[in-house]
Amino acid sequence: MTAPLDSPRFPNDQATAFVREFRVTVAPTYENRARLETSPPLFLLRVPRESYRTGVDRVVAALAGALRQRVPFAHLPAGTGDGADARLLSAGAGTQLYRSAPQHMTPDRFPHFRVMCDLVEYIRRHPEEWVTNANQEAELRTYAGEQRAQRGGALAFTRMEGPALDGIAGFLAGLSWLSFVQLLPRRIWAHRTSRKVMRGWLGAEPVAQGSNNLFRVMDHVAAERSVQLADGASQEEALQEFDWLVLRALLEDLGRPAIGRILPGRRRRTSRPVLFLELPPPGEPGARAAERFLRSLRRARATAGPPGPLVVAVGVPSEDLLRELGDPAESTWPEASVRLAADAADGEPPVLVTVSAADLAARGVPVLPVGPRTFRFSRYVPTAVVGGVTVLALLAGGLLLRPVLFPPPRDCLGGTGSVAEAAPTRPVPVHATAWYKAAVRTIDRQNARVGQYAAQGRTVRTVVAFVSDPPTTDDETRFDGTIPELRGIAIWQEKLNREAAADDSLIPLRVDVRGAGVAFRDAESAARKLAAEVADEGGVPASDRVVGVLGFAQSRRETQAALRVLGDARIPTIGTTATADEMLTGSAALTYWPSTPFNSREARIEADFAATENIVAQPGHEDRCTPARNAIVIESSADLYSDSLARRFVGDFHGTHQVFDFNQEGVFGAAPLSGAVSEHGADPLARALCDALGDRPDSVVYWSARAKDFTALINSMDTAGTCTSRDVTVLGGNELTNVAQTGAFADKDWLRLYYSAHRLPTDDPGAGDRTRQFVADYDAYVKATAPGTDPWRQDGHSAVSYDAFHVLSEAVRQAGLADPDIERKSVLLVLQAGIAFNGATGYVSYDGANAPPSDKTLVLLRQTGDEPKAVLACGAYDQHQSSEAQGPPCSG
Repeated sequence: MTAPLDSPRFPNDQATAFVREFRVTVAPTYENRARLETSPPLFLLRVPRESYRTGVDRVVAALAGALRQRVPFAHLPAGTGDGADARLLSAGAGTQLYRSAPQHMTPDRFPHFRVMCDLVEYIRRHPEEWVTNANQEAELRTYAGEQRAQRGGALAFTRMEGPALDGIAGFLAGLSWLSFVQLLPRRIWAHRTSRKVMRGWLGAEPVAQGSNNLFRVMDHVAAERSVQLADGASQEEALQEFDWLVLRALLEDLGRPAIGRILPGRRRRTSRPVLFLELPPPGEPGARAAERFLRSLRRARATAGPPGPLVVAVGVPSEDLLRELGDPAESTWPEASVRLAADAADGEPPVLVTVSAADLAARGVPVLPVGPRTFRFSRYVPTAVVGGVTVLALLAGGLLLRPVLFPPPRDCLGGTGSVAEAAPTRPVPVHATAWYKAAVRTIDRQNARVGQYAAQGRTVRTVVAFVSDPPTTDDETRFDGTIPELRGIAIWQEKLNREAAADDSLIPLRVDVRGAGVAFRDAESAARKLAAEVADEGGVPASDRVVGVLGFAQSRRETQAALRVLGDARIPTIGTTATADEMLTGSAALTYWPSTPFNSREARIEADFAATENIVAQPGHEDRCTPARNAIVIESSADLYSDSLARRFVGDFHGTHQVFDFNQEGVFGAAPLSGAVSEHGADPLARALCDALGDRPDSVVYWSARAKDFTALINSMDTAGTCTSRDVTVLGGNELTNVAQTGAFADKDWLRLYYSAHRLPTDDPGAGDRTRQFVADYDAYVKATAPGTDPWRQDGHSAVSYDAFHVLSEAVRQAGLADPDIERKSVLLVLQAGIAFNGATGYVSYDGANAPPSDKTLVLLRQTGDEPKAVLACGAYDQHQSSEAQGPPCSG
C-alpha cells in the first residue's frame, strides 16, 4: 500500500524509523497483535512557537491521514474563543474514539466513560444545586439513567409511555407500569453500573473515601467543588479533577478486553487507539485545557492497567508543564522510535522531540496508511440467541416490544460508498473557454442555416437565450451550468433546423445568445434592453423578430425582476433550471412557464425523504443507516433560490433542525430563518457544523446555498478533519450537480452526497427511450465539438434546456398554423392552451397554467465517484406514471 504523492508528509527527513515504528505500534500484523498489550509513553513533539499552526497541521495531518477509517483515533484541537480553556478534552477524546472505531473491529462500548461523562456534565451544568441542597445523589442517578436510555439498547424501552386507561384500572396499570417498566429497570442498571465502576477502579482512588456507591461519591465531589465551579476565577482545580475522572474512566474502558483468546471481541482488537492533542503556546486559547489533559493523563496512567492508547501531543509545552511531567530530556527521532515499541513505566517522563523550523521546511517522510486486519461480519453474528428467552420475551411484550425485537431494515439507501468511491484520482479537467466557444460556434452555424432558409423564402424567427457570462476559469466552470445549458440549446436547434428541411410546418429558429452578467447580475437591464427592442420592431426584418425567450437558469432577485420586465412586455418565456416559486410573481405570471418543479415541491419531497429513508450512518456502523432525526440547514438568506428552498424544507421536515446562514461575501438577507446563525467564513462554519454533528450524529446536512460555497465548506471540513472520522450525509438541491459530477470531491471519502436533478441517469432502468436518445445525441455532439472528458454527461441542465427549447419551438410551430405572422401573442395563446410531449427529462405536459409541467419529474441522485445513482424518481417520467401512485415521499 502506498501513500498518494500529494498526501501530507511527516516533517523531518530523518524520521523514517519513527514513522515506520508508529505504524507498527498502532497496527501490528495480526499474528503479532500481542504487542497491543503495552502502554506506550506520552510523546511530546515540540514545534517552534512562531510556526505553531503550520507545525501542528503538518504533524497531525500526516499521522492522522494514515489512520482515517482504519484505526480509532481522536484529534483534540486547541479550540478558539473564551470557552476554549474551560473544555474537558477527555470528554472529546472518548466521544471521538467511539465514533471513529472501524466497523466490526474493536468492540469498545465505553460503559465507564459514558456514565462518568454524564455525571460530570450534570455537575458542571448545575453547580447551584449543591449550594441549595447538599444531597443530589438521587438526581445524579436519575439523570445518568435517562441518558443511558436515550442511547438505546435494553434500557430504551423504559422511555415508552404507559397504557392510557380510565378509572381504577388505569390507576393500577399506571402504577404497575411506572414501578416495573420504568423505575425498576433503571434502578437495576444503576446498581450494576455503580458496582462495576467502584470495583473496577474508582473504589481504590482516594476520592472515593471508602464508599462503594458511584453516585454518592460523585455527589460528594460535586458538593466539594460546587463553589469553585460557580466562581470562574477558581474553577481550574475543579476542572482538573473532573478531567481526570473522565479520562481515568476512558482508560479503564480502553484496557479491556484482553488480546486474543476465543471470544470474538478479544480476537478483533487489531489496532491501538491514538489521541492527537494540539498544545498551544502558553497564554493562547486552549492552552490551559491541553495542559490540564496532560496532567490528567499522567495521574490516570499511574493506576490504569495496560493496554493504553498512544498519545501524541504536538505544540509548544510550557516550562511549568515540562517540570510537572518529570523534566523529560530531549530525544532524537531514532531514540523516539525505540520508545514507541516500549512499555511505559509508572511515572516515566514523556518522550520529548523537537520539530525544528528546518524540519518543517523539508519535504518530509510519507506516512503509509496502516492496514490492520478487518472483519466482514459483526462480532454478534456468531452469538446465538437463546430460543427460550426469545419466546418468553415475545409472549410478555407482544406487539408492544415489536419495534425492539424486529427492528426496521438498516440498509443504507444507495449503498455505503462515499463520493470518492471509484472516483478519478483528480477532478475531471474542464476547458472553460474552449467548451463555451464550441457551443456558441454550433449555434452560430445553425443561425447561418436559418439565414439560408430565410433567403429561400421560408418563415423563420428569433429566440433570445439569456445565460450568465461565460466562465473564465476551470473552477468557475465547475460552479456554473452555462456550458451544458448552451449545449442543450444547440442540440435542439440543430435537430429542429435539420428536420425543417423536410417538414414545412416547422419554423426554423435563430438563437440570439445574450450574456446577463456574472451570476445574472445584469439580468434586469438585459431584459429591459430586449423589451425596448421588441417595442420598436417597425424596421426589423421578420426573420429577426423575437418570438420568445429561453433561460435564466438561476433563481435570483435579478432574474426575478427580469421576468417581470418580460411579463410587462408580453414576451413568452420558457425557464430552464430556475426553481424558486417566487420567480412566478407579478407580471411574470402572464408570460413565464418554468421547466422544472418548484422549490415547494422539491423541499417537501426532500424533507419526507430525509425523515423516512435510511441515509444517515449510525455511529460506529457505516454500513447501517437510519432516517435523519435532525436537519442542519445551511442557507444563504440573501439568495432567492437558497432562502426559498431552505424555508420550505424547514417547514416540511418532521424533526428538529438548526440553521446556519452562510455567505462568504458577508451579505445576508433582512429576514433569515428563525434561529439562524450567520457565518461568512468556511472555517468557522466547518467548526460549528462539526460541533453540531457531534451533538446530533443523527443529523443530515441540508444544503440550499450555492455550489461555490459548498466546495469551500467541504474543503475546510476535510482540512480540519475534526468530524470526518465518520461519514457525513449531505442532501442538496440541483445547484450541486454543477460541481458534484466534475469529480471535485474525488478525495472526500467521508462525504455521502444526495442531490436533486431533473432526469434519470442513462443506465437507470427507468430511463425512457427519449432520454437515452438525447444522451446519445449529446455524446456525439460533445465528441465532435469539445476535446477532453466531459463531466456533465449525466447532468440534467443540458436536458432541461433541450426540452425548454422544444416547448418554445412547438409553441411557435402551432402559432404559425393559425397566424402566418407568428406574433408573440399567438405564441402565448398556444402556451396557454397547453403542450405535451415525451422529452429528454421525461413526460412534459403543460396544462395551460403558468406553472411547471404537471407532475414534472424530480430525481434524487446519490453521487459515487463520477457516476450518480438514482435513489428516488417522483412524478410522470413516463406518461402513465404519477406521484400519487408512487407513494411517499413522492405523494402527499
